[in-house]
Amino acid sequence: MKTTFSGALNRGLRRALEDDPKVVLMGEDIGRLGGVFRVTDTLQKDFGNNRVIDTPLAESGIIGTAFGMALRGLRPVCEIQFDGFVYPAFDQIVCQVAKIHYRTGGKVTTPITIRIPFGGGIGSVEHHSESPEAYFAHTAGLRVVSPSNPADAYLMIRQAVSLDDPVIFFEPKRRYWDKAEVDFDLLDRDGGLALDRARVCTSGEDATVVAYGGTVATALTAADIAAAEGHSLEVIDLRSLSPIDFDTIETSVRKTGRLVIVHEAPVFGGLGAEIAARITERCFYELEAPILRVGGFDIPYPPAKLERHHLPDPDRILAAVDRTLAA
Repeated sequence: MKTTFSGALNRGLRRALEDDPKVVLMGEDIGRLGGVFRVTDTLQKDFGNNRVIDTPLAESGIIGTAFGMALRGLRPVCEIQFDGFVYPAFDQIVCQVAKIHYRTGGKVTTPITIRIPFGGGIGSVEHHSESPEAYFAHTAGLRVVSPSNPADAYLMIRQAVSLDDPVIFFEPKRRYWDKAEVDFDLLDRDGGLALDRARVCTSGEDATVVAYGGTVATALTAADIAAAEGHSLEVIDLRSLSPIDFDTIETSVRKTGRLVIVHEAPVFGGLGAEIAARITERCFYELEAPILRVGGFDIPYPPAKLERHHLPDPDRILAAVDRTLAA
């Protein structure tokens, strides 16, 4: 069945609501409107306003309320309308949600999934196009994941909601309208890839390219161009940003000897730095060239007409590949 990324998320949330009466959706305009990106379209009509709840415009209140609901045995799924709106809720997420399991010696769990549309590429402005994933990946007690395609959107939202751990679920908003064939029955039967595992999207011999979220499709385009030029790139979709599946990356780098890491967030202090450090520790003697990173620039998100210069594109990825192959 061919479906969009947003449609797959909607179907996954519907299944979560059907399978567990403790699942509750919360967020700004997610009910009657169906969300800004229509990810929750028709769910309030079908499940009622006690399970799909339109909240006030107060992110801290949304997460604080969800935290209390989780302590009482519910499984809240919260939508933060845009990436840059999560900061008022940061205190609740980092100081309460992430720490209660450790604070109680494992006696209390908080099965909260926090959906955050993130990244640029839709012609929007700051606070609507940001990539704050490193803040949350740095926080012990949180799982942080990001699907890149409709099949993973369906699978990973269901996996996230079923976990007893709090999950930050980053959705690359410029991929909401991407379409792909998805065999939902197969995913339901075999369970798919584990939530914390990376996926090798294309096999290659010359260099490894690691990406996640919205940049995976960009990296695959770069790999196609490289193939036409005679270079074989192995593209890895990280999927889980905390924990990171370093074993899959290590296996690839031991084969290729080269690594390029791609993300929309600024390079300084980003996830690419952690990946580069860990793979250097693990694969120092197999590396044929320095690990390179391709990301956004160290500036606040630019005006919409300039974002194409800010976001990694195939040309910037291939320039990094050329540098690593020339080393």
